[in-house]
Amino acid sequence: MNLHLASPRFLALAGTVVLWASAFPAIRVGVDGLGLAALSFLRLAIAAAALLVLAPFAGVRLPRRSDLPLISMCGLSGMTAYQILLNWGEIHVEAGTASLLIAVAPVFSVLLAGVFLAEPLTRNVVVGSVIAIAGTAVVTLAEGFSGFSAASLVVLAAAVVQGVYHFASKPLLRRYTGLEVATYAMVAGTLFALPLLPWTVGAVVSAPAGALGAVLFLGLLPSALGFVIWGYAVARLPMAASTAALYLVPPVALLVSFVWLGETPHPIELIGGAIAVAGVVLINRRRAVAAGAREPQTVPTVATAPG
Repeated sequence: MNLHLASPRFLALAGTVVLWASAFPAIRVGVDGLGLAALSFLRLAIAAAALLVLAPFAGVRLPRRSDLPLISMCGLSGMTAYQILLNWGEIHVEAGTASLLIAVAPVFSVLLAGVFLAEPLTRNVVVGSVIAIAGTAVVTLAEGFSGFSAASLVVLAAAVVQGVYHFASKPLLRRYTGLEVATYAMVAGTLFALPLLPWTVGAVVSAPAGALGAVLFLGLLPSALGFVIWGYAVARLPMAASTAALYLVPPVALLVSFVWLGETPHPIELIGGAIAVAGVVLINRRRAVAAGAREPQTVPTVATAPG
């Protein structure tokens, strides 16, 4: 075995990929037993509580008051709206399929940055975006037009709001660490999700043990621990290696979904997913080169991060 691949930083990166990929099938289990509202609120609340407990030991600082509007945008888009939309979509969309659709979130992030942050929309960005969106169309229509459902659009909407989170968090990452931004956003997202609390109480009382275990897993591992070890890994690895590892999340999610839920992806879905990931790779290739030339490395944030 290559000793470098057995180092803590690579193990942390591999652990992040597995945790974030496992979130997609765990959502299917949780939403079946808890329902949309309870799963969305509990995952955010559990993750926020865990990160707040860790915060003093990890040196997490209080945010500046002037950054609270941007933090609120990150919490509302990347946490509250993302959780609700993804969980809603996975009621009808298989976990592996959802992971393929969420993989295009960086496309929307880049396009927003081009419009609002005046980042150049190069040929690679435009071509990569078209390729990625074409790939999602193939995934969505894998079983023909009769297999198309509004749930696929809901999952794509989750990818859009995750792209908004990436875009909104970029200025914050110049002043705070990735763990700090994740903690701020998770707490803000939990506050925005408080209207779901009445439905949560009733759902927890009658929820099966498997669903409660799934939401504990989602809150403590993919959401909380995932951000911690992701931050550890990317702080010690080149940006290109960290970004490339995220391309493994959809295939690992497909594998975990097959083992855990018995889901077998349609061959056309696999082709569409490969096309979508290829488009994101093309976009990130340009971004990685530009980032290395213009500014210090920051901690990228993703989806899905965490399922």
